[in-house]
Amino acid sequence: MIMRKLHSVPVGTAIVTITMIVLAGCGDMSHRGTDTVIGAGVGGVAGAVLTGGSALGTVGGAVVGGVVGNQVGK
Repeated sequence: MIMRKLHSVPVGTAIVTITMIVLAGCGDMSHRGTDTVIGAGVGGVAGAVLTGGSALGTVGGAVVGGVVGNQVGK
């Protein structure tokens, strides 16, 4: 139980850090491009959660999320 708590803190910190770096890199992108990147990120996380961490599920979720984000941003 303690090991699980210790393991989840660095993972959560890494996810937040990577998210902030990616969003900072979107500063000069169009609104539609930013929506695409955010959709891909959210879709990737959702795909990973729904498939239990499967790489195929993560990539598939990112692709679907990116397409949805791109189309919603029209």
